[in-house]
Amino acid sequence: MPPPPQLPRAPIPHASIPHASAPPTPGAYAPAFFPDFVAPVRCMGTRTVDFRTDLLVMAVVNRTPDSFYDRGRTFALDRAVAAGVQAVDDGADWVDIGGVPFSPGDSVPAEEEERRVLPVVEGLRAARPSAIISVDTFHASVADACLAAGANVVNDTTGLSDPQMLAVVREHDAHLVITHSRTTSPGRVRTAVPRPVYDDVVAEVSRFLASRIEAAVDAGLRQEQLLVDPGHDLNKNTLHSLELTRRLGEIAALGHPVLAAVSNKDFVGESLGLGRDERGEGSLVAAVACAFAGARVFRMHDALASRRALDMAAAIMGLREPLTLRHNMGERNE
Repeated sequence: MPPPPQLPRAPIPHASIPHASAPPTPGAYAPAFFPDFVAPVRCMGTRTVDFRTDLLVMAVVNRTPDSFYDRGRTFALDRAVAAGVQAVDDGADWVDIGGVPFSPGDSVPAEEEERRVLPVVEGLRAARPSAIISVDTFHASVADACLAAGANVVNDTTGLSDPQMLAVVREHDAHLVITHSRTTSPGRVRTAVPRPVYDDVVAEVSRFLASRIEAAVDAGLRQEQLLVDPGHDLNKNTLHSLELTRRLGEIAALGHPVLAAVSNKDFVGESLGLGRDERGEGSLVAAVACAFAGARVFRMHDALASRRALDMAAAIMGLREPLTLRHNMGERNE
């Protein structure tokens, strides 16, 4: 296997580090890829996000009876809203609300999906007004209802399978996560893609995302409305997902914030030989590896652990200062 390409590194702007005593020196901290964002500063609801420095934790709330991870634990409405509230209180910046799993299975009518997710969006928006909320859907009608109810983002894991999705996002002036998968037509959503084959998975994913970005801009969306997700494990095997993680900088080089949805995925479990309830540590390592490669949003099931891990990653990368400085800083060791 050839070595991964060497991507350019650049220090973050000194002005972006609060209370920094001296400009960071290139190469003085662990090597990381700092993307050249097309539009780094975004207004997302009541929040202003600077993707040059911010690492966002996206919590997961699935109001489905057959979610691959929680297996219906948050299917009841009160439990779904409570899970979102707890995640925000644990440090999540963002909550992703879904009503239909990506995995193969029976189709769920858009009306039923909306019945599941809309009240969760409404409840969470009322309880935590400053949280970023996304709806995980490929139905434009569901996205329309949820954006009207207070969601800020559409997280479409099918790469825009619904031809009306771009118009809905444009009308609401919302944000859109464009994800790579091979279920990109309405007839293929929730269908199996056996033994996916790629000549170069990273190159194919990059081309796909670039083409969808172009289509979104042509449809009237602004660059600052777009984020991308390479789709770990979505119609990909473990080797594909590991390669995407190693070379994630090539996706980040597209210039749009990268969402890394790595939590408890099968590529983590197969790499470690662990079941779904034992993948927490591996998920955190995968998230941090993606952060060093340029990802800026991390879809994670454990908000508290993810917040701490990514804050530590940000400190190592020079994106934030330590919260305290006492060790070997005075006349006496502490």
